[in-house]
Amino acid sequence: MAQQMPKQLEDDVKEYNATLGQLQILLFQKQQLKFQLDDMENALRELDKAKGTVYRNVGTLLLQSSRDEAANDLKERKELLGVRVSSIEKQEQKLRERMDELKKSIEKGAGAAGLNLGGAG
Repeated sequence: MAQQMPKQLEDDVKEYNATLGQLQILLFQKQQLKFQLDDMENALRELDKAKGTVYRNVGTLLLQSSRDEAANDLKERKELLGVRVSSIEKQEQKLRERMDELKKSIEKGAGAAGLNLGGAG
């Protein structure tokens, strides 16, 4: 006969799983932003090497631009991406801390209820 899981333990497990899902989404977003940061850095390096006319992508148009204007635009976008990555990293840290708290609570609750979590080692 299966034991009934205490309500608090069940709630903690649900919250842990939800938090894990949020963390996975954040990590995906962070990865995408880091790819964009890499693209910005590559574009800035290429811009330094470029000779002749420079074009910027504005929506669906390519517009002729000065090298300085294009570099400033890339630097501003890179800075904004950096701020977004930092924000995500702070959120990531908070989620990881909450998951650690929940894990301890789940382990304690399962032990008190005499439940085996299947993590025998």
